[in-house]
Amino acid sequence: MTAAALRQTDLHSLPAPPSVAVAVQEAGRRVGSSADWHFAPAAAALEGSAIREILKVTEQAAVLSFAGGLPNPAAFPVEALRASTARVLADDASGALQYGPTEGYGPLRELVAARLSAAGQPTTPAEVLITTGSQQALDLIGKAFLVPGGALLARNPTYLGALQAFALQTPRVIDLDAWIDTGIRRAPQLGGGLAFCYLTPNFANPDGATMPTDVRRALLARLDDAGMPLVEDDPYGELWSDAPPPPACRALAPQRTLYLGSFSKVLAPGLRVGYVAGPRLAIELLTRLKQAADLHTPSLNQRIIAALIEDGTLDRQLPVVRAIYQRQRNALLAAMDRHLSRFATWEATKGGMFVWVTLRPDSGLEAKSLFECALARQVAFVPGAPFYFAAPDPRTLRLAFSTLPAACMDEGMARLSAACEDALARGVCS
Repeated sequence: MTAAALRQTDLHSLPAPPSVAVAVQEAGRRVGSSADWHFAPAAAALEGSAIREILKVTEQAAVLSFAGGLPNPAAFPVEALRASTARVLADDASGALQYGPTEGYGPLRELVAARLSAAGQPTTPAEVLITTGSQQALDLIGKAFLVPGGALLARNPTYLGALQAFALQTPRVIDLDAWIDTGIRRAPQLGGGLAFCYLTPNFANPDGATMPTDVRRALLARLDDAGMPLVEDDPYGELWSDAPPPPACRALAPQRTLYLGSFSKVLAPGLRVGYVAGPRLAIELLTRLKQAADLHTPSLNQRIIAALIEDGTLDRQLPVVRAIYQRQRNALLAAMDRHLSRFATWEATKGGMFVWVTLRPDSGLEAKSLFECALARQVAFVPGAPFYFAAPDPRTLRLAFSTLPAACMDEGMARLSAACEDALARGVCS
């Protein structure tokens, strides 16, 4: 997709791939050369990630990209992974390469339960399900709790991948803040009512926000009154820069919370290993749904991670990862102060990978038109609109600081400042 094409496209609803678009137009039916292909309407209506479409435009080597929220390869413990893999295969190659239990490799579940317990979430292995990345946990939760036409609560903006994971159930997504403000004390029944609240309380994607302890307690009290579970998605909680985040919501309300964790941000995303912890009844249902989806998460990868926890690699790795992202964050914030303050405002995130930016109202700038000018200056970001499920703010954008070298941050923000000047000069601010 070219910059010119992006200019003509609503970034909140980028076009689906052609085959899917045809399927939607024909109400779930697409004619092939030798067969008629009939797609379920809900599946045919699924759209690709707007962010992934944007990333395709930013792949040129000359572009300084603040778009993709990928873990930094410098943080991957390559040598430890190589040694762990060799050790696992030497110890029990047949077990590592064989089918395994759906709920996950027993020793890994025990290790996850022990780490959660030490962090203030008393957990038994039976309350842990290993998933193929925490993204799979979101998919399973959507299948378990959502009914067609039902609803869930989420912050607006929110993690786009969660909205995609829940999309097959075609739910209504209700703004969490608006729901709290209405004073509603009881949720409707599940059929067509509010199924759960989805929340990333620590260093959230996209806005980097962290929910204070008192707000967590107040929210949990409201959810308890409404008889509603909480899905607590915590992929960034270990990536704190200044101080650890507040206690997990599950530590405060264990019987109401499903807690999602991931090894992607602290070890390596290519391993695709995450987990969900919560009440045993819910874990057992999610396990049955997972069995139907993929039987189990790769046995070899689970054993590699278990070995990295057992030999202390993960605990040694965490300070290294935090230092990398803290250095990246500090470099970006300093560069923003130097170059961007005339055009925008932002909050300094205390961890994670993202800074959420709002273009100043008096500047007249909007992120969609600024994106094209930025590409012309060979710098990229993600406009904020795709992260909203309702009423997107056209002045918002997300900057990811995880992968671009710290030494390039100043040049990147200088280019973005120049792009702001270009947008104003060309009169393409909105």
